[in-house]
Amino acid sequence: MATTFADFTLDPANRRLTRAGAPLDVQGRYFDALVLMAAHPGQLVTKDRFMDEVWRGVPVTDEALTQCMRALRKALGDDAANPRFIETVPKHGYRFIAPIGEPLARSRLPSSAIATVASGTLGGGMAGLAGGIGYGLLVASQQPDAPGGAFSLLLVMAMICTLVAMLGAFGVSGGIAVGDALGGRIRRLVGGMIGGGLVGFAGKLLSLDAFHLVIGRSPGNVTGGFEGLVLGGAAGLGAMLAARRRDSAGLRRSLVPAALAGAGAGALIPLLGGRMMAGSLDLMSRSIPGAQLRIDGLFGGGGLDLASQVVLGMAEGALFVSLLVGGIDLAARARKAA
Repeated sequence: MATTFADFTLDPANRRLTRAGAPLDVQGRYFDALVLMAAHPGQLVTKDRFMDEVWRGVPVTDEALTQCMRALRKALGDDAANPRFIETVPKHGYRFIAPIGEPLARSRLPSSAIATVASGTLGGGMAGLAGGIGYGLLVASQQPDAPGGAFSLLLVMAMICTLVAMLGAFGVSGGIAVGDALGGRIRRLVGGMIGGGLVGFAGKLLSLDAFHLVIGRSPGNVTGGFEGLVLGGAAGLGAMLAARRRDSAGLRRSLVPAALAGAGAGALIPLLGGRMMAGSLDLMSRSIPGAQLRIDGLFGGGGLDLASQVVLGMAEGALFVSLLVGGIDLAARARKAA
């Protein structure tokens, strides 16, 4: 009898594995290993059992079984770090975890996708809040006589940065969730880029329209699709690397690559003519007569010079990407432990 899971059909009698009706090429013993696991969904299939029932006593090394699982995951579009079909039980064997006879999209993806978007958006919002407080303190120190005082600057900066960061994180996390649902590590990176780019592009259009309506002119090249694309790609890369380290490293060590990717993206954006949050705030403040939310350069002189934009961009990127990926990774670890 044929077995169905997600959009796959496994037909042992005719030795066929198809996806949405299209046949997949799976080597003989590897096909037998998949049949064995699918016949016992949710149960541990030990290494000894694979040797007895698939290799039938032919002496092979553990590497042969590892290669078998690698090939099956590739055929199924699965990911060992975040499995949807084949779960590794270290030192013991493997477990087939996809629901049999029920499309995966209705059984497992919605909850994990919602958790990815929610946790990533929350992480991005926390990064925005921290960055807003930091910029508020910086502006207050550079402009001690600003109307409203330091508290007003802190409050306004925190609100602006948190809102912008949450919107960006929502797009990036949504893209990563879609890439995760489609399977494969690279799709997370691509999904993050597309999600960040789309939200950045839409946000820029809305902000420019708002400026035209309120003050009758545009501030110019504020943060938009290009910046969202680069930061989203860094977040997707960070999520991909964090998933690979989830079983072998703690949360903090898993997020080091994400922070580095974010810092690299934050430095690259101003070097290529884009603007991170500090650059956009500086540009907008100079477009509004009498505006106080101005950030001066870190190395002397007036205005926000390129070197200051690179340094602040690195800090912004590292904070945003690491906390966004941290939220996603923390939620994934909690689901795995449940």
